[in-house]
Amino acid sequence: MRRMCYFVLILAACVFASSDAGAAATPTAVEFNGTPTVAPVFRAGTSSSHECTASVIASRHHNLMLTAAHCVFGVVKGWRVAPGYHDGKTPYGVWTVAAAYVPAKWKSEQNTQYDYAILRIAPRSWHGHVAQIQDVTGANRLGTAPAAGTRITDIAYNAGINDKPITCTVPAYYTRNYPSFDCHGYVGGSSGSPWLQRGAVVGVIGGLHQGGCTEHTSYSSRFRSDVYDLLQRADRGGRGDIAPVPGGDGC
Repeated sequence: MRRMCYFVLILAACVFASSDAGAAATPTAVEFNGTPTVAPVFRAGTSSSHECTASVIASRHHNLMLTAAHCVFGVVKGWRVAPGYHDGKTPYGVWTVAAAYVPAKWKSEQNTQYDYAILRIAPRSWHGHVAQIQDVTGANRLGTAPAAGTRITDIAYNAGINDKPITCTVPAYYTRNYPSFDCHGYVGGSSGSPWLQRGAVVGVIGGLHQGGCTEHTSYSSRFRSDVYDLLQRADRGGRGDIAPVPGGDGC
């Protein structure tokens, strides 16, 4: 799992090495009060630490979220997401994961160019009527990998509880065919966070080294037509996958 260190242990456990672009030029992510389309993922309920990030993507049934494949394993039914979470507050409610879908090449061989997954979210009561998550939060379109040099914004929740998300806007570049960006502050829990560009999700922290080995450089799988195939399968609403336990990140 990406950067096996936690937010409260950054100084003790993370490596603050210089990026290829030069440490002086690398910005640092800032905290803010969140946005409705991005949520932390709680595997054991909202009274425990959240461990990954997911975002709402536009779909036919208004009930899908995107995250990293290495964030999900086994049967995920019953996990929780809290869109717009900050300081322990859940302004857009707490929603329950019903199923997860992962690409075949991730399921069979954990190919890191397919390190993305889609969560199907169960409906819930909202202000007196049954709603789907997208009806409450809105959604971003699913896009394809950004061109080198284009600016993306990544919104992420580092692992923790009663905290705030972070955000950073920087240009993307490529490392061994993986989209990459440099910004300090992305540690364990940021995996699955969306790379946003003009209302579209064009990547998620994951891919090479399950997102990165240091807190200042992050990666994504390269979104191509396969990501739309997964969206279509999830949108049909069939039985979800039993995702494999992720292997080592190679760091």
